Amino acid sequence: MPALDRRERDEFLQQPGILCRIATVDSSGAPHVTPVWFICEDGAIYITPRAASEWLDHVRHDPRVALTIDDQNPPYRKVVIEGVAEVVRQPGDDAAWRDLYRRIAMRYVPPEAAEHYIQETIDQPRALIRVPLEGARIRTWRMPVRGEPYRGIWHDRYYLPGTKLARESGQPPSEGNQR
Repeated sequence: MPALDRRERDEFLQQPGILCRIATVDSSGAPHVTPVWFICEDGAIYITPRAASEWLDHVRHDPRVALTIDDQNPPYRKVVIEGVAEVVRQPGDDAAWRDLYRRIAMRYVPPEAAEHYIQETIDQPRALIRVPLEGARIRTWRMPVRGEPYRGIWHDRYYLPGTKLARESGQPPSEGNQR
C-alpha cells in the first residue's frame, strides 16, 4: 500500500472525528487497547485519560505505547505509532490545560456540545498524556486512489509466490506454478 507522505499524514491527523486506539501493557504484561479522543499538536499526540482509567496506570508503570489512527472510508488511511508516552499533567491539574481539552472535545462534537460536555464532566479529573512523534516508530499506508496502480498495495512479504499479485509485482514465478 502506498505510504502517506508527511503532508498527507499530518493532514490526516488533523481530521476531526477519527478515533485513536492506544495500546498499553498492564502490570502482568498483557496488552490493553482503548479507543480515545486525541489531538495532534506541536509534533505530538495528546490524549486525556480520566483519573481512574486503567490504562493511565499502565502508562505510569510502562510508558511504551502503540497508537493506531485510521479511517473507515476509502482510501482507508492508517497511521501506527509506537512510542513512549509522557504524563505531562496529573489529574487535578485540569484547569491549567482545559483549553487543550476543549480543542480535543471539539474535534468530536460541535463546539456548543463540547462545552456542555466539559461543563458536565468538569469535576472528573483527567491526566494529560503526550506521545511525541519525534523518536517514535511511525508507519502509514492507504489504499491506492484512482489512477494509481493496484500493484504494490501490500508489502512484498505478503505476495505468495506464483500468485497474480506476485507476478504483477515482478516476483519470479514459483516452481510448479509458471502461469
